[in-house]
Amino acid sequence: MSGVFSPTRAKIAARTLRTDRWWLQPAITVAVLVAFIIYATIRAFEAKFYFAEPLISPFYSPCMTSACPEGASLVGHPLGTVALFGMAISPALFILIFPLGFRMTCYYYRKAYYRSFWQSPPACAVAEPHKTYTGETKAPLVLQNGHRWFFLAGLVFNVILTIDAFLAFRNAQGQWGHMSVGTLVLLTNATLLWLYSASCHTCRHTIGGRLRHFSKHPVRYKLWTWVSVLNHSHPTFAWISLFGVALSDVYVRFVASGSITNFYFF
Repeated sequence: MSGVFSPTRAKIAARTLRTDRWWLQPAITVAVLVAFIIYATIRAFEAKFYFAEPLISPFYSPCMTSACPEGASLVGHPLGTVALFGMAISPALFILIFPLGFRMTCYYYRKAYYRSFWQSPPACAVAEPHKTYTGETKAPLVLQNGHRWFFLAGLVFNVILTIDAFLAFRNAQGQWGHMSVGTLVLLTNATLLWLYSASCHTCRHTIGGRLRHFSKHPVRYKLWTWVSVLNHSHPTFAWISLFGVALSDVYVRFVASGSITNFYFF
């Protein structure tokens, strides 16, 4: 008998022989993701302080129910009044499912929360506690295959948030040609989300992954090389854009609640 079951191999009962703080990164990941989930959940059910002309929170855009204040929706109110057990459902709950689905099925985020929440494995050279492994072939992880569809839905929301950013070049009276701190906040958020989407592995594969002869598709090949460069920074864009969305919502909430004033540069 040879290999890992060889009787001559050392039998180590310890989960790992590492003496460094290998648990620190998974712990930070858990803390950040749990904090974001708690904050996003609270804001989704708060259902107020998400619009202050011309700024709208990314958690609530596009606002499609009749509960949305006047001027907050670019598409009207196609959902009308939606209620559950006699209570109106927050407009954010119809929005967050798509960006949340995109991030939950993202290849990088899978690695992050598989290691941190499920400890599968938590770090290199550290044994995981699970006795069996089925990969993503059974429920519920088989749903990860829907990532490409969430990616496409995410692009739609990126376009909407980009439009929101350009609409922020108006003042509170709806006059164009003005720029405020809120304008910069929404522009930054939209830019980070585009970088996160463009650096996505699915985006890279969609653009050039199926090509057999790059020479026959020079435009797609050029785009593929650009996306490939961004792909190296995908984890960075994943985290920065997550903070960007949350901070954008925080800023809009402060303005909408009257806690701060949206300062205009001109």
